[in-house]
Amino acid sequence: MNNKVVITGIGAVTPVGNTAAETWSALAAGRSGVGRIATFDPGSFSVQIAGMVRDFAPAPELLHTQRWELLTRAGGFGVVAAAEAIADAGDLASHAPQHRGVFVGGHVGRPEPAELAEIGRTRRLSDGAEIYRRDPDSTLRCDQGIDLAAIAEVGGCRGPISGISTACASATHAIGEAFRRIQAGEITMAIAGGQDALTTWLDVSGFSLLGALTTRYNDDPTRASKPFDANRDGFVLGEGSVLMVLEDERTALARGARILGRVSGYAATMNAYRITDSPPDGGGSITAMANAIADAGVDPNAVDCVYAHGTSTPGNDTSETAAIKQVFGAHAHELLVTSPKSMTGHLTAGAGALNVLAALRGFAEGLVTPTINYTEPDPQLDLDYVPNQARAVDVSVAVVNSFAFGGTNASLLLEAA
Repeated sequence: MNNKVVITGIGAVTPVGNTAAETWSALAAGRSGVGRIATFDPGSFSVQIAGMVRDFAPAPELLHTQRWELLTRAGGFGVVAAAEAIADAGDLASHAPQHRGVFVGGHVGRPEPAELAEIGRTRRLSDGAEIYRRDPDSTLRCDQGIDLAAIAEVGGCRGPISGISTACASATHAIGEAFRRIQAGEITMAIAGGQDALTTWLDVSGFSLLGALTTRYNDDPTRASKPFDANRDGFVLGEGSVLMVLEDERTALARGARILGRVSGYAATMNAYRITDSPPDGGGSITAMANAIADAGVDPNAVDCVYAHGTSTPGNDTSETAAIKQVFGAHAHELLVTSPKSMTGHLTAGAGALNVLAALRGFAEGLVTPTINYTEPDPQLDLDYVPNQARAVDVSVAVVNSFAFGGTNASLLLEAA
């Protein structure tokens, strides 16, 4: 089978808004959500800023309180985003529970450093030492499967469930895999996207030690993320979740659904280059984009916009620009290339889904979101990066890119309804 696949609902919890509508409004306005880290005291760190979700509150009507307590921070974001996406999609009763899947990108859970210290603590008893017993629930709180099960519960999903952990490409892989299952007729609906919250002191210190994060903007955080700018020197961590409802087009049309856009092509590749660096010539990202376009059966010259991975690191932005030029040739200079990460920071496992949100709303509004903080062009990067102001333009075909640590790449081709 080769079913057509559409997106009919979307939900979001991000550094720039706790709903999809708030997130889009901020992206369209070029408003940054980067600020001081609030999940721990970063005073002794060289990096003290991140794209933080603010004023988030669990929704007790969605899950029993005990279930909420088992969710990770990212999982809480995901449940709320999933509920919003389902409500946005409308009446999904025509999809049998066993034909509903869940495909969510996220990092595999792990205990916090304080928990690790507690695990190793011993308690002296009269007859010797005994390993201190953990609360059994603390093991569940580190399990990515608990987050996915909660999303499945909210969506009434009894079909395949898959947690995908491919670093910063996770959400794009998840949406692509959901697309493939629906396309093949295995299921008729899926909740797909990504969630992450790497704003812990362990993650911030780790990325800092790698030299991946910018350290220059602790006192001016909204200027920190500057993809494709000549002065970019590292990315900004973010957190949040963007999830969406994908459906078989025939089923969606039969129930009178509002269609936000179509997923028409998907491809995934591997660089086999270095763990953290992108190949200067574009490497596997060239094949990912080209194959996604070919999978959709679309002429590359019909693509209007690339929602870029655009991390604000010197190597990634150079590599992605080189790849775009290789794939599109002369048409590359007619494309719009934009990076929502300039406003939210890097949502890591959720990043690709944020790009999809920007593309879908851009289709509807006739607007391409800007790359903010673009003040000094890099002579080597000469494409149209939609600097600083949203662009009013009709877009009907877009490519979404995600290129991750480890060298894994994913691209989607989206079409307007």
